[in-house]
Amino acid sequence: MNVVVVESPAKAKTINKYLGSGFKVLASFGHVRDLPAKDGSVLPDEDFAMSWEVDTASNKRLKDITEALKSADSLILATDPDREGEAISWHVLEVLTKKKALKDKAVKRVVFNAITKKSVLDAMENPREIDTPLVDAYLARRALDYLVGFNLSPVLWRKLPGARSAGRVQSVALRLVCDRESEIERFVAEEYWQISADLKTPRGDAFTARLVSHDGEKLTKMSVTNGDVAGDIRTMLESASFLVDSVEAKPTRRNPSPPFTTSTLQQAASSKLGFNASRTMQVAQRLYEGIDIGGETVGLITYMRTDGVQMAPEAINEAREAISTRFGNRYVPDQPRIYSTKAKNAQEAHEAIRPTGFERAPDDLKRYLDADQLRLYDLIWKRATASQMVSAEIERTSVEITASGNGKTAGLRATGSVIRFDGFIAAYTDAKEDGEQSDGDDEDGARLPEINAREAVAKEKINATQHFTEPPPRFSEASLIKKMEELGIGRPSTYASTLATLRDREYVVIDKRRLIPEPKGRLVIAFLENFFERYVEFGFTADLEEKLDRISAGELAWKDVLREFWVQFHAHIDDTKELRVSQVLDALNEALAPLVFPVREDGSNPRICPTCGTGNLSLKLGKYGAFVGCSNYPDCNFTRQLSADQDASGDAALANEPKDLGKDPHTDEPITLRTGRFGPYVQRGEGKEAKRSSLPKGWAVDSIDHEKALALLSLPRDIGQHPESGKMISAGLGRYGPFVLHEKTYANLESIEDVFSIGLNRAVSVIAEKIAKGPGRGRGTPAALKTLDDHPDGGPITVRDGKYGPYVNWGKINATLPKDKDPASVTMEEALELITAKAGPSGKKKKPAAKKPAAKKAAKPKAKKAATAKAAPAEKE
Repeated sequence: MNVVVVESPAKAKTINKYLGSGFKVLASFGHVRDLPAKDGSVLPDEDFAMSWEVDTASNKRLKDITEALKSADSLILATDPDREGEAISWHVLEVLTKKKALKDKAVKRVVFNAITKKSVLDAMENPREIDTPLVDAYLARRALDYLVGFNLSPVLWRKLPGARSAGRVQSVALRLVCDRESEIERFVAEEYWQISADLKTPRGDAFTARLVSHDGEKLTKMSVTNGDVAGDIRTMLESASFLVDSVEAKPTRRNPSPPFTTSTLQQAASSKLGFNASRTMQVAQRLYEGIDIGGETVGLITYMRTDGVQMAPEAINEAREAISTRFGNRYVPDQPRIYSTKAKNAQEAHEAIRPTGFERAPDDLKRYLDADQLRLYDLIWKRATASQMVSAEIERTSVEITASGNGKTAGLRATGSVIRFDGFIAAYTDAKEDGEQSDGDDEDGARLPEINAREAVAKEKINATQHFTEPPPRFSEASLIKKMEELGIGRPSTYASTLATLRDREYVVIDKRRLIPEPKGRLVIAFLENFFERYVEFGFTADLEEKLDRISAGELAWKDVLREFWVQFHAHIDDTKELRVSQVLDALNEALAPLVFPVREDGSNPRICPTCGTGNLSLKLGKYGAFVGCSNYPDCNFTRQLSADQDASGDAALANEPKDLGKDPHTDEPITLRTGRFGPYVQRGEGKEAKRSSLPKGWAVDSIDHEKALALLSLPRDIGQHPESGKMISAGLGRYGPFVLHEKTYANLESIEDVFSIGLNRAVSVIAEKIAKGPGRGRGTPAALKTLDDHPDGGPITVRDGKYGPYVNWGKINATLPKDKDPASVTMEEALELITAKAGPSGKKKKPAAKKPAAKKAAKPKAKKAATAKAAPAEKE
């Protein structure tokens, strides 16, 4: 018997069927070891020694593998065909070797790019050794990410309260988002005019031509900058005659794009399907690991973490056959198309993302796939198929027209295109997929009517339209991934996790699919750019990525790269020990002036305190982060929340003098609208006994009147007595939003308006629904929304909805679902991955480590050069 180790239980089940009874396939459930989230996991002073830790769940997996090996002839490591997969095989082998579980048993490493019977059996016939350079590249990445995270994050905590973490790739990605926001803030719109003519041929066919020259001068988009000039040109054209100078039709070819890589798949899925990067990879993982099709489980796509654009020769032949069958022989090129990657060192799985069988068209799989799986498979199948089809044949026509009148001339141009043969477009329309806006006018309009040279055309209307330049668009996830790839930052397997980290750290927020940096994120980047500029430089990060790739190619020694990095980085960390907070604040005030000191409507100095009129405003650092305060504190108590969407003039007006909203009809106390460190609020009365209520999210300062202020100050309000208990039900606004309360049961409401309008009957129903789901935190476990299968270690896995959102539960382990994940769609494989990750060394709810002997504690200072934080969130790739 042979023991085969793969990563996921879904793959294990499928591959065991392919291999038969002579094999036992076990899952490692991802990584079996990780660097503990504590000081000393990487020791630069000990030649970068790394301490690995096996968590409880992984111990069970390794025990199962060890037991199975007792009666086995060999161990076959069959984890994924990329850097992480190679590392998992290395970890498993290292642990088993230390356990002396291998003895004289043969060890083989096999890789397959698709989970199909043929791919798996072929791989078994062609084993190899562990790829040591690839493992070295993994070790270098993990060490670098640990050293950056566990040394730079504590500096942020000390010098910039409220900041959560920094990371080698994470921070550079955040810088891209913040730099774009700064560009938008600095942008000054420029006026320009576009002039065109609606014309008619002698045959009565209409078309439009745009102005390209005037009085012998060529015009660009920005040449006509004011209405007076535009008016003069328009007047000239109104009285001009129009003659066609030339008509030129040029046949062109448009070639298909290569099959998807990880990044191009994420970009296309974002543009065409509205998927974020994490969702795309989750769905692709399921398609790769296998779907039950009529009683047979088969992987539908090849491995989805890759920067390669090639397809295997047999796959190209399959694609050509499918094209001939579905579209006809004319759509098959004479020779197969061969693509080459643009990446400097494409070292992931080398084949592009493609269907494992081109004969399985999307329509044939509808009954086996859920909606997301079908849409993504359809995208992958069409792109891969189109990549082997003939070019589209397009005819582009350009018409040059001269307008003459009042002794002046002007040139106009009409353009159009028509598809003479659709070619690959019959399978896949290769539209713009990166989410960026076009920065120019579309040169190719619709199809033009018949127009002949040297014929006169009639003027119908002259159009002169005013426009203003627009700032560069904020990044979408797709366009940010594209930019990172262009700069050589990160690798295919890291993009989704990097973006997820930025969201989880609350450094960015996504609005209408655009990434908007939060003030917290901008403060972090401003700090790093001023005091750690080298480590957020695009060129430096890309150069380090290239060195890591050269390690994987066997061209560099991994510890040499670490030494070179650590010497300079550690010295830079030491330099910040003398950095004063006042220096930090001065630098941030300057770097973030548009955010910290927004322009006031009255034109007054935005840095002068609006309350005392003499103090200077500046960033202040508090326990919960940064805010704006006055230099005359404590004599002047002006504070303002640091917010990207703050109304500076409104805040200033409120700070200078609270807005009087009237009096309370029952107590005769004044009600005022004010602003403070945590934003605007309403207040009844004065002094310490005054009642206050912050404005709910979404309520604008300008909308607050006497009625709304009274409503806020009346909370919590009594709704009525519960018909069964006789106890009062109340409604209020708490830290986590609007709620109703009966005895000790809190139930969330959908909106703040519900707090003021909910009646007794609905309140009773909401409370009953909450009780049916189960008590909240600290009072039991919510009822299961969905019960999955039993965990391999025993005990059911369930999906539940808690106070802070849906999660999967196994025993005492709760793993939060991604924000965009529908609880009803969670699969067993996804749940196991989440639970395994949560139970790992970096999880918050792991088993406490035993206390170390005093001797080990005494040796701890050696580790402090490597890390100063106790649990800094080192970036993981």
